[in-house]
Amino acid sequence: MNVVIVTMDTHLSSAVDRARASLKQQIPGLNLTLHAASEWSGKSDGLEHCLEDIAKGDIVIATMLFLEDHFLPILPALKARRDHCDAMFCAMSASEVVKLTKLGKFDMDKPASGPLALLKKLRGSGKDKAATGGEKQMKMLRRIPQMLKFIPGTAQDVRSYFLSLQYWLGGSQ
Repeated sequence: MNVVIVTMDTHLSSAVDRARASLKQQIPGLNLTLHAASEWSGKSDGLEHCLEDIAKGDIVIATMLFLEDHFLPILPALKARRDHCDAMFCAMSASEVVKLTKLGKFDMDKPASGPLALLKKLRGSGKDKAATGGEKQMKMLRRIPQMLKFIPGTAQDVRSYFLSLQYWLGGSQ
């Protein structure tokens, strides 16, 4: 199994190293790689390795890719791999990247329906969002998976997305 993580910089490399060591014991043959966009800026070989790994990735994780210099070079590879990998988790990035998220039946590129539409209604109007602080957002991020665990079907894939986001924000293996 090939798991590819593409992110802005190397701040989570030690957590990825610890996760790799732990997961290799549980999943023989696991290949977990981390590529930092900050490392391939101006280095074509770093970008080449990243594109090769994306093309082989069974699970692709892309986060913190806001700058066009970071996400535009890999966007075609992500789009090409999206429908052929087991899961693509994209978060906290430019909308072009986040829309590529696909976990089970949850497809971030499709119009909101079912549980996702319900969640969008729960988050409130735009004027409410402006007054929301980070603490309130984190509280909601923790609450959403708790609510979704009682809804069958695609809601479980949406729940997986939010749980993955929680773990990613925690910055640990």
